[in-house]
Amino acid sequence: MIIGMTLSTFTSVHVVLSLVGIFSGFIVLFGLLGGKRLDGWTALFLASTVATSATGFLFPVDHFLPSHAVGIISLVVLAVAIVARYARHLTGAWRWIYVVGTVVALYLNVFVAVVQAFQKVPALKAMAPTQSEPPFLVAQLVVMALCVALGIVAAKKFRPQAVRMA
Repeated sequence: MIIGMTLSTFTSVHVVLSLVGIFSGFIVLFGLLGGKRLDGWTALFLASTVATSATGFLFPVDHFLPSHAVGIISLVVLAVAIVARYARHLTGAWRWIYVVGTVVALYLNVFVAVVQAFQKVPALKAMAPTQSEPPFLVAQLVVMALCVALGIVAAKKFRPQAVRMA
């Protein structure tokens, strides 16, 4: 049992959180590209992505895994993005720090989704059983290149008024 759920139920919750984070993250990214804050979608993306990263540490394992390293990096990036967005109100350099943090957090979610797809989808697993084969590497390179390119454009285009939270 993990926080009162069977391993299967907990895994399903973790996967749903991940998918919500990815879906809402793409909406937020397209908002950034259009110079829009999309406050509700942003809150959903940040919350679901923090929850995804945090719940990843609750799976029963007996040693530190690469997924733990990704989770730690994701939580640090998310903390900075949250500070930039909600504490620093996107002022000055905090605007691009928020954009970069948001895009990196989305990238890490998609990175893990690609890893999981190559582990769980039989056709993909057959193409890259050890995840060191060209199909896996190309898929990850394409995801990274798209995130870098879209992140650069978003950092240039996202120029909302500073946010003042009461």
